[in-house]
Amino acid sequence: MHQITAVRNLTDSAFILQMERKELPFQTGQFVILRHPGSIAQREYSVYSGEQEDVLEVLVREVTDGQVSPRLKKLRPGDKVEVDGPFGFFRFQPQTFSTQKFLFVATGTGISPFHSFVHTYPDLDYQLIHGVRFGEEAYEHDHFDKQKVTLCTSGDKTGDFNGRVTDYLATRDIAPDLQCFLCGNSEMIYEVFDILTGKGIPVQNIYTEVYF
Repeated sequence: MHQITAVRNLTDSAFILQMERKELPFQTGQFVILRHPGSIAQREYSVYSGEQEDVLEVLVREVTDGQVSPRLKKLRPGDKVEVDGPFGFFRFQPQTFSTQKFLFVATGTGISPFHSFVHTYPDLDYQLIHGVRFGEEAYEHDHFDKQKVTLCTSGDKTGDFNGRVTDYLATRDIAPDLQCFLCGNSEMIYEVFDILTGKGIPVQNIYTEVYF
């Protein structure tokens, strides 16, 4: 059981839950399972915080008819939540790659593992492309180097690019030696995978995590 220590509301539906870490070991890119005490309903959330931080954070978007996120949205500091994990194979160890240039592509709350990547390894050579509908969904972009982030907005023109991440990538020259990490909805991942391989990125340089 982990106690909530803070809640940061980012939009009407998206928020950061910060909780006691209790020395929970995790590798950046992994996820935990959250469950309201006494409930059997549970949900997977990528860890949002860095490996070296004393707290554990996740980014949650409330799904109105969901079984878990509406209850999580009601949590306040002092409340408790059950945490299982960590799990997952989207683990990130930049020193294991032959080239040290990274491309991160995310939609919506799929930005979570990349926030953890960058907080764990602040000197990374990376470019982050984040696709959302509206500019207000640029979840804590101020935590990233603004020169390394491109915000794609499909529902308004407040981003750096008006359109989807796939529209943006289709127009770009992409170095074939990039290590590419994709996190978001399955449709985006399939389309971006095809775009990247079509531009010469080897299949073995593409790593994916699907959000449902």
